[in-house]
Order: sequence, then C-alpha cells, then structure tokens
Amino acid sequence: MGNCLGLSRKSTSEIAPADVLRKHPAVKLYGHPNSIPSNYIRCALLYKSITVTFIPSNTHQSPVLHYKTDIVTGSVNDVLRYLDVKFPDPKLLTVCYDETTPFVVWLVILQHRSMTWHLERMGRWSEDLAARGGKARGDPAMGTPRMEMRKFARGYSQLLEVMLEHAQMEERVVFQILEKADRGLCKAANEEHARDLPMMNGIKEDIKSIGVLDSGHPAYQEFLCNLSTRLKTLKEHSKKHFEEEEKNLLPLMEAAELSKAQQDKVLDQCLDVMQGTHSHLFRFFMEGLLPSDAMHYLDMLSRCSDQNRVSSMLSLIVDKVV
Repeated sequence: MGNCLGLSRKSTSEIAPADVLRKHPAVKLYGHPNSIPSNYIRCALLYKSITVTFIPSNTHQSPVLHYKTDIVTGSVNDVLRYLDVKFPDPKLLTVCYDETTPFVVWLVILQHRSMTWHLERMGRWSEDLAARGGKARGDPAMGTPRMEMRKFARGYSQLLEVMLEHAQMEERVVFQILEKADRGLCKAANEEHARDLPMMNGIKEDIKSIGVLDSGHPAYQEFLCNLSTRLKTLKEHSKKHFEEEEKNLLPLMEAAELSKAQQDKVLDQCLDVMQGTHSHLFRFFMEGLLPSDAMHYLDMLSRCSDQNRVSSMLSLIVDKVV
C-alpha cells in the first residue's frame, strides 16, 4: 500500500513524495455503513485517484457505485473490475494467486512483505537522520530534531509490535502444524527468532537514548550512525529469514493437507495471536502492502468466523482517513 492510504505526513526518506494537488474524478458509493462489502469497496477506493462520497444507506442490500451516468452493482469483484477499467492506476485485481496454496501461507508471505517495506522505510529514514546529524532539518512537517525522533520512535515501536506478534503467530500456530508432521522441522526458524529479539529491543533502547540527547551533543551523530547500522543489520537478517521461511518451510504447509474448514480455523487462530496488528496497528500494517496484495489480505480476513471482527478491521481503515 505504501503511501496509497495517505495515513500521515511523511519524512523525506519515504518511498514517494506527496501527490501534487489536482482535481480528481468524483464517485458516490451507497451502502450500509457496517456492511463488510461496502467497507471493503471503500478500502479499495482509497487506492484510486478519485474523490469518494460515501452515502450510508440501509435500503441498499449491496453496495451501489455511481460515476457520471454509470450505476454499478453486483458482487464486490464486479465493482473492483469496473474501477480497474475506469481508473486503471493502480490495478487492484492484477495478481493471480494460487488457490491451492493454504490461506495461512499467503497470510505469512503478505505479512513478510509489509514488514519488509516498513524495515526499508525505517532504514532510509535513519540514514537520512544520520546524514543530517541533527544539524539540518528535513521535512518541515517533522518539526525539530527532538520532535522528529519522537515520530521515529513511534514508527519503530509500531513495527516492533507487528514483528513480535508475527513471530508469536508463527511459533504458536504455523510452526506447530509443521512440527506435528515432522518434529524438529522449525528448530532453525525458532532459533532465528530468538537471535534477533535482543537486537530488536536494543534498537528501541538506542532510540530512547537519542531522544533525550540534545542535537548539539558531541555524540549525537555517532548515536544516529550506530542506529542506522543496527537497523540495516536487522533489515538484512529479517529479509534473509523471510526468504528462508518462504523457500524451505511454507511450501511444506501444502503437505499438511488441511481442509478448507481447518484452514479457516488456523486463520482465526492467527488473528487471535496478532490482535494488535489487526486492531490499533492495522492501518500501519496495511500501509506496507501494494494495492493488489492489500486486497488479497482483506479477502483472506473476510473468511474469519467472527464477522464483527472483520467489520471492525475494515472500519479502522475507512473511518480514519485524513
């Protein structure tokens, strides 16, 4: 999703600059405010360069989209296909996902992609901070060096919570399935989780230490350079770990031969472990996904047995657009 949601003002080290202000096409969407299909389409509309007016309606059984003289009804995919034709950039339905791959495998892979995006973002931001060394300001929206460090600390804390929950989800759910089939299969992956935990917590402490220093302190730039180096190391370790899991472990999930009902149960268990990621951190997490990946992730979440939870997650995105 990187930068598609317009979540907040970004630093100069972000993936893309803000869009130039321009007039966008206007569409209207009618639907029930608590309807999963309505909120799913509202999420999709956030990726398109259009102005959206959502009109809550209890009379519409399914969402209805109005654009100029066009009136679009039908399934969610019907509406998404229409949007991709009328507003092709970015495409929402371009990726064909292998339907034989267990849901939990895609869940893990997409989480890897989001965390990688955020790790790269934090890495670029830390490099930018180190290059400036507290002597020059970057994006005016970041404020003073101390104010920027507070924003940086908040971003890293959010990423850390997602990464910790992801590791717990793998250990408690995914690895348990594989270990039941072949004991010791996930030993190396568990050891890598334990190896990186002190580094992840150490980076958080480093950020705290920098936050209380005056930007004119003799050691300020050295601290920033060390922070940038440690974040780079964490990013490299994490990417390698993700690649190894996706190459060596996750393909074995298909051999577990889970039924669709079992896959849905596993999905519920994953969401139970990752409660923070799918509540107060959900917008942050989704920001790290490309549009087509984000829609696929929402597709999987919609299989959750607790439909109220799904509705709540979607609302976290559509009800807090800035």
